[in-house]
Amino acid sequence: MTHRKRRIWTRAAIGPAALAALAVLAVQGCAPAAPPAASAAHATADAGVRHDLSIATAQGVYQEYLEESDAAAAQGDVTAGLAHVADAQWAQVKGQYTALATAGTAVPRYQYSAPQFYVPAESRYPQWFAVSAQRRADTGGAAVTTLLVFERAKPALAWTLNGSATLDQGQTLPAIAKDPDGYAIAVPTTATGLTLTPNVVGATQAAVADEGPANPAAAVTGAGPQTTGLYAAQAAHAQAEAAQGLRYQWLLAGAPFPQFDLALAGGGALVLYGMYLNTTTEHPNLVQGSPIPVPAAFTPLLAAPTEVGYHAVYANWTYQFAAIDPSASAPNAKIDVIAGTGGPSYGHAY
Repeated sequence: MTHRKRRIWTRAAIGPAALAALAVLAVQGCAPAAPPAASAAHATADAGVRHDLSIATAQGVYQEYLEESDAAAAQGDVTAGLAHVADAQWAQVKGQYTALATAGTAVPRYQYSAPQFYVPAESRYPQWFAVSAQRRADTGGAAVTTLLVFERAKPALAWTLNGSATLDQGQTLPAIAKDPDGYAIAVPTTATGLTLTPNVVGATQAAVADEGPANPAAAVTGAGPQTTGLYAAQAAHAQAEAAQGLRYQWLLAGAPFPQFDLALAGGGALVLYGMYLNTTTEHPNLVQGSPIPVPAAFTPLLAAPTEVGYHAVYANWTYQFAAIDPSASAPNAKIDVIAGTGGPSYGHAY
């Protein structure tokens, strides 16, 4: 059987079409933490917005990151690798380095090409920008479109890569709106005129990922790998564990990472945010029983190799997502989670 803790989502301002569907919506998890208010949508240089972060500077930050992260990967240097990442990316990279070091496996290296830069015309901190690029493993294979978001929270802090997500198969990135100088346009997380205010996009996705298409949130959430697909995979795993006499729980939950939002040229917004996927496999009522196997990807993340799951095993993931939040006036509008990348970030057994 499955069992998931419930939380009630406090509805923020949403588009009229979503209002009726979500009037009594119960959501697992919560919305990502909001950063300080962004500039109003459609602000331009003509309206007095300063370009304190230039596109050229963003290009330099991006190139420096590629060089330094590749050097860290080549040397398997976890300290250097973690020095250039934060938030969701830090949790994923930490888990990756730990697992690979335990297995004695080299850290994968990547080649990036055809970067496109989306630099908001902001005049205050935190400074941030997004990049879309084609990423290919050094060992070969097809290139995949990857979205990366960089941030510098304060003048005294270094730039970090805060999150990255690859586009799901068949998805394309819509055109990003730009001002006359070629700068992107940031959207506040509480912006109206969209299907959902951006700060509840993650919570709405979580409702479908946790409870499937029967949840009312499905009325404004497009089906796909990161919504109904994630639910189907988790539900199937729960059934497999139930056949072994175990109970499996999952919860796609909000994380204290900043969220970044950009206006789209055709209306709507691109929403970039991180979340946790927390899972538990346990004996019913947490009674002591035979050892529950720890998933192989999480064994290196245990605090001590002597941990044994006589009662429960916790295996948590950290994800970075990208979603399209359409204009409220768009017909049959639904949010569309177009990209998602996750990695093991915490393991515990007792």
